[in-house]
Amino acid sequence: MGDSDHKGARTTVRTITDLARLAGVSPGTVSRALAGKSLVNAQTREKIVALAREHGFRPNQMASGLRRQKTGVIGVVIPLGHDIRQQISDSFFMTLLGFLADELTHEGYDLMLRRVVPDSDEDWLDRFIGSGMIDGVIVIGQSDQFERIEEVAENYTPMVVWGNHQEGQRHCVVGTDNRLGGRLAVEQLIAGGAKRIAFLGDTGPMEFAARFAGAQDVAARLGVAPVMPLATHLSPDRAGEEIAGHLAAHLRAQGGREIDGIFAATDTLAALCLTELRAQGLSVPGDVRLVGFDDLPIARQTVPPLTTVRQDIAAGARGLVDLLLRRLAGETTESLVLPPELVLRETA
Repeated sequence: MGDSDHKGARTTVRTITDLARLAGVSPGTVSRALAGKSLVNAQTREKIVALAREHGFRPNQMASGLRRQKTGVIGVVIPLGHDIRQQISDSFFMTLLGFLADELTHEGYDLMLRRVVPDSDEDWLDRFIGSGMIDGVIVIGQSDQFERIEEVAENYTPMVVWGNHQEGQRHCVVGTDNRLGGRLAVEQLIAGGAKRIAFLGDTGPMEFAARFAGAQDVAARLGVAPVMPLATHLSPDRAGEEIAGHLAAHLRAQGGREIDGIFAATDTLAALCLTELRAQGLSVPGDVRLVGFDDLPIARQTVPPLTTVRQDIAAGARGLVDLLLRRLAGETTESLVLPPELVLRETA
């Protein structure tokens, strides 16, 4: 078959998915381009419109009409670019989702939940917003997707993000002052006598990076050794083994214990650490002092009960819903930064 035969063949375009495949973009991008949304850059929009005209494609008018109406549904999306094996069943997610569901149903909205792995779905946020199935979106965690969220926020108003606020950002955030929380944690460890402190967690995600930075602030100010980062995933199947390895390397070293205080990025990691410390015959807080972060229910159930930094997750859920509803009503809203609180129990 010659080139002329290929050129003469006409691709059948019956659906948005067909047109997306032809244009080399996602179905969500096609949907927004045909609707004239500014989220799609002009060059891409013109290409899609030209292809649609060339192939005689007209989107279903009834479906378009439905997309313009209110759905009564708020989308909640969890991007996991930083740790693709982390599950929605994570204690923090479940706690926040429970409070969000209470707040949204009280306001008369249903909740649509999505967990996405951005590496395999670059248009994850655009497609969710352009699906026609939601009135607005709450993003739980910036993960490693700060720039993508910023791009969308430039043209899409009804979106609020749980995460870390930094000066000058476009997207509206509700979250805790994570840097201050890190300071509170390490101040408590040092007040109890710890001088060689480790941070247990991933310092990549913005919230954790801020907690680690706060820990380093205090170490420098009070003249102790810099806080040692111990990279640890959040998925329990990997975290347990990683924590065991860290403790064996730094608490059983030939030259003696290299750390005497641990600041865990989350209560879940702190609880796993506590279990492993006990398995290795070490006492808390006798041999090692330990502070978590979140103040999840598990923090009161560990043995001994966990000293932790509390972020008010219930107030955070109320803030996320309140700001989103105000933005849906056309208001401009500022980010809401909640103060952390040190909760003293028995591990530090």
